[in-house]
Amino acid sequence: MGKSVTLSRTRNGRNAAALAHVAHDVKNYITPQGYARLKAELARLLDVERPELVKVIAWAASNGDRSENGDYIYGKKRLREIDRRIHYLTKRLDSAEVVDPARRGDSSQIFFGAAVTYAYVRGGREQRTITIVGMDEVDVKRGQVSWLSPIARALLKKRSGDVVTLATPAGEAEIEIITVRYPTAG
Repeated sequence: MGKSVTLSRTRNGRNAAALAHVAHDVKNYITPQGYARLKAELARLLDVERPELVKVIAWAASNGDRSENGDYIYGKKRLREIDRRIHYLTKRLDSAEVVDPARRGDSSQIFFGAAVTYAYVRGGREQRTITIVGMDEVDVKRGQVSWLSPIARALLKKRSGDVVTLATPAGEAEIEIITVRYPTAG
C-alpha cells in the first residue's frame, strides 16, 4: 500500500466548496468533450432559442396591452434567462483551459481527466469509479466530479495503490485507489 494523506481544507483554510464560489480566482479547466458541449449549448441558444423567442415576444407585443399579456411577460423573462446563460457561457468558454486527458497515456498518477476506481478500506470494499472533470462538466449520476471537489482534491497527484484519508460528513474514511486510467474522447 502507498502513503496516506488527509485533506479537509485548503492551505489558506477555505474548503473546496468555498473555492468553487470564487471561480474567477480558479483555473477553468475543461475536457475537450465538455468544451464542445458548452459551445454547442451556446450555439443553440444564439442560433435557435433566442431568435425564436424574439419572434414570439414581437408577436405578443403587437397584441396590445403588455401589462396583462402572459406571452409577452413570460417571453421577456425567458429572454433575460437566455441572455444571462449566453453571457455566462461566453465568459466560461473564453476563460477555459482545455485539457485533453487522453494525452496522459497510461500514467498511474491522478491528474485532471482521470477515471479513478477506488474502494473504501473498511465497509465492504465496494468499488466506485469517478472521473475528475471541470466545474462546468459535473454530473454526479455519471460519476463526473469537479477537480475542486473534496474527493478529487484528495486524489489528485496520488497513484494506484495509495490509501487516502477523505473527510466526509460521517467522519474520516480511508479509500484505496484501485486503478487510474485516462479515457479517450467518446
